[in-house]
Amino acid sequence: MTARPEYDRLYVKFVYYFNVERDYFECHEVMEELWLEEGRAPLYQGLLQVAVGLYHHRNGNVSGAIKLFTAALEKLAGRQAEVMGIDLALLVADSQRYLQQLERMTEQPFTFYDLNIRVVDPSLDEAVGELIANPPLPDVEEEDH
Repeated sequence: MTARPEYDRLYVKFVYYFNVERDYFECHEVMEELWLEEGRAPLYQGLLQVAVGLYHHRNGNVSGAIKLFTAALEKLAGRQAEVMGIDLALLVADSQRYLQQLERMTEQPFTFYDLNIRVVDPSLDEAVGELIANPPLPDVEEEDH
């Protein structure tokens, strides 16, 4: 029997808040904590920046969204297509398209829409499913120390 990959609880929460709750502020909170714990990995920072880009656009800050999507793509482009149980190539392509639309916002306004992170690992999908069944409470610090 092969061992199931274990995903950090903060990473699972990030995917949950991104795909299920669409709470990009909470995405930022949990991913920033993971990013700091894991030595500031560029992959985590790029994922965080996609979420914050969406947060800014939803709140009408187009220039902030452009800045965050640009920074995210610098960190995420050129990585493996599938990483950490997700289809990163699809997220990068969707983010590039979103950025192009944001850059043309004055000529061609568009309404905010959510992006999805396609989960490709059944273990990650199952872990997110467990959060759907038992949603985490935002802003409640879990003590691990």
